[in-house]
Amino acid sequence: MTSFNYNNADAILGEWANGTNKGHIQLYKQDGKYYGKIIWLKQPNDETGKPKIDKNNPDENARTKRLLGLIMLRDFKYEDGEWTDGKIYNPDDGKEYKSKMKLKDQKTLAVRGYIGISLIGKTETFVRVK
Repeated sequence: MTSFNYNNADAILGEWANGTNKGHIQLYKQDGKYYGKIIWLKQPNDETGKPKIDKNNPDENARTKRLLGLIMLRDFKYEDGEWTDGKIYNPDDGKEYKSKMKLKDQKTLAVRGYIGISLIGKTETFVRVK
C-alpha cells in the first residue's frame, strides 16, 4: 500500500491536463516557487493551420508568442498544504488572476483563480497525466 504525503511541497510537480482536457500544463519549481507552462494543446494550430498565439494578451508585443510554452501559472509558494500567492493567466481573455492550488488527492489538483478574495472566483480541476 502506498501512502501519499499532502505535506510534500513538490507533490504537484509533473504534467497535468486542464479541466477541459484541451491542454497539458507542466508544473515545475524554480527558485523556490512553483510555475506551470503549456506543453501540449489538443488543437495547437488555428483555423489557418498556424500555431496558436497569445492573441488576447494586453501587451501588444506578447500577442505573437505561441501558446505552446506559455507560462500560465507563476509565483506560487507552498504553505500549510496549499500553493498560494500565485497568478494564473487565462489566454482566452488575456487576463491574469490571483490564484491558489490544492491537491484533492494524488491525481487531482484544484486550481482556483479569483479577483480580490478567493470567494469570488472559479475553480478548475486538473488531472495528473504523468
